[in-house]
Amino acid sequence: MVASPLTGACVSLAEVPDEAFAQGMMGPGAAVIPQEGRMVAPIDGTVVHLIKSHHAVMIEHSSGLQLLLHIGINTVSLKGQGFTPRVRVGEQVTVGQTLIEFDLNAITSAGYPVITPVIVANAAEQPWEVQQDYGNAEAGRGTIMKVSLPQ
Repeated sequence: MVASPLTGACVSLAEVPDEAFAQGMMGPGAAVIPQEGRMVAPIDGTVVHLIKSHHAVMIEHSSGLQLLLHIGINTVSLKGQGFTPRVRVGEQVTVGQTLIEFDLNAITSAGYPVITPVIVANAAEQPWEVQQDYGNAEAGRGTIMKVSLPQ
């Protein structure tokens, strides 16, 4: 079970205005259109990567599942402005724990979409089965995806 990392609307990756995400080239997943500037851990795990510009983070669950959480599209261009990380690489996190706070207005004012892909990053290495659950989502609660290995 993958909880929502954001409060907002969970939608298909096809709605992401970036071909690599929309066509699943980065891996399967879902996206959330955030209503507030706080991203939380959608799974219990370890922070294995925090992008230098703080717009994306990767968490690994004990099962081996790796999730990439990418705030907005082309937000790397902001060079970290408007993003405040609340975790470090190697840190253990639990569902609902704040990972990154971000300024929604700064991102949209700079002309970038805030839609946030949630990607199964290691789908090429393991045959994860991914089932999305679209609709309204609350940060740290509910389920936006069910991810499992085939039996």
